[in-house]
Amino acid sequence: MQDFFAAIGLVLVIEGLVYGGFPGFARKLAGEVLSTPENALRIGGLVAIAIGVGVVWLVRGG
Repeated sequence: MQDFFAAIGLVLVIEGLVYGGFPGFARKLAGEVLSTPENALRIGGLVAIAIGVGVVWLVRGG
């Protein structure tokens, strides 16, 4: 459970860096997401999940 909360904290840090450090870029990304087809977003999300699981597996000694 401790690892889960650490991961959530890291996600918040990365999100904060984008919004706090580059607000114009964050707005542009949000606009791009609105114009991206739903299927492309779904595939991108699934790819991100797979890469994330692979990274965690490698780091945790899998």
